[in-house]
Parts: sequence; C-alpha cells; structure tokens
Amino acid sequence: MIENIDRTTLWIVILGLGIGSFGLRFVFTGLVGDREMPEWLLRHLRYTAVAILPALVAPQVIWPAATNGQPDLPRISAAAAALAIGVMTKNVLLAIISGAITLYTLLWLLG
Repeated sequence: MIENIDRTTLWIVILGLGIGSFGLRFVFTGLVGDREMPEWLLRHLRYTAVAILPALVAPQVIWPAATNGQPDLPRISAAAAALAIGVMTKNVLLAIISGAITLYTLLWLLG
C-alpha cells in the first residue's frame, strides 16, 4: 500500500504528525509545566489514567478483530472477570491477571 503513496506526501504527513505530537506535549510540559494549575483542571486530570485502559480494551471486547468483529464468550467473560475482580479488590494488576487467565482458559477450553 505504501507504493501507491507519493514520497513527498508521505514525508509531509510524517513531519506534520511529529510536529503535532510534539506540540501537544509541549503545551503541558513547556508552557504550563512550571505554573500552578487550577484545582478544577487537576480534578479532571486525575481521571485521565483511569479512562485510558478501558478505552484501549473496550474495542477488543466489543469488536474483536480475532473473530471478525463478532463478540464472543471468552472475551466478554474475561472483561467481566477483570471488572468484577477490579471492583472487589481495587487492585488493577490482579484485575488484569484475572482477565488474562479467564480469556486464555476459555479460549483453550472452547477451542
């Protein structure tokens, strides 16, 4: 697929994405890094890390590429197990491990 893209266009896109990525990071580290942030912003930023993991996992549970976008029992069960363990224990690592064990066990049992 890359053979169909003009080299100049490809490099413009790569450089544009690099500049954009740098700019987003620079806003927080270079411009705001040495200033005191308002309390309302700090309160909202606290939830950023909590939202990242579900945002990465949810598409793989609801529309898994391994099953051509069809939800299946092992992935939904693994997500439910990880959620249940996470809520009960408040331990992220234990929730991830329990989800992985559930997923691979059910994939092995159901073939």
